[in-house]
Amino acid sequence: MIDALGYTFMQNAVIVSLLASIACGIIGTLVTVNRMSALAGSIAHASFGGLGLAYLAGFSPLIGATCFAVAGAAGIAVISSEKRARTDTAMAAMWATGMAAGLVFIKLSGTYSADLMSWLFGSLLAVSASDITFAAALDIVILLVITGLYKEFLAVSFDREFSMLQGVPTRFIMGLFLILTALTAVLLMKITGLIMVIAMLSIPAAIAGMFTGSLWKMMVLASILAAVFNLAGLTLAWMLDLPPGAVIILLAAFAYGVSLIIEKVRSGTA
Repeated sequence: MIDALGYTFMQNAVIVSLLASIACGIIGTLVTVNRMSALAGSIAHASFGGLGLAYLAGFSPLIGATCFAVAGAAGIAVISSEKRARTDTAMAAMWATGMAAGLVFIKLSGTYSADLMSWLFGSLLAVSASDITFAAALDIVILLVITGLYKEFLAVSFDREFSMLQGVPTRFIMGLFLILTALTAVLLMKITGLIMVIAMLSIPAAIAGMFTGSLWKMMVLASILAAVFNLAGLTLAWMLDLPPGAVIILLAAFAYGVSLIIEKVRSGTA
């Protein structure tokens, strides 16, 4: 693996893995605490429409995926704000609509691109300098937002109705949360692929939640775990000639299983 670091593509993969871990740990914690793991999946699948449109119109897939992901997040926020609609219904609608639109656009484009498969299943070894820039910029935005509005995110995450009564702008906070989740989902699609975004946003945070009850500590621990899974998965994938995204998820799932056993032993229920 040390020899592999001499290659630019491997250096880029390591850098993106570390940067993505920060976004994954922080946003994944909020997703887990708010019990909205399916949210990441719905936003990621909604972004598929943007990928299809990008290939049809000939512009950057990253721009297409980002625009559709943010639009999907905004759509979920608007739909779920109505009393007659439920959040899970809104997520299901965006999930299906994005996938359907993407399939139609790809069919109309009449072309097949290997790059499209990298978005679906991840392509950590093919990340570019622009991906690194996107990841770094996203981390900065997330850190600034969460640091500046930590108390508000904490209040909304654990008791939204009480927070609203206390004057916390819950809709604004949830809107920010959805947008940041959308951007993080797009970033993770480059690592593990659209299909496995949910796992990477939920597993590290779920493990962290077993060992700490503090939101900020959970964010830090989840980020560290995400970095470990990413780097260990990348190393094993390189050694065994396997897809990095899939190996990362398998390692995370294994760690989650072990953590469940440890938790049961500690609680005396094993």
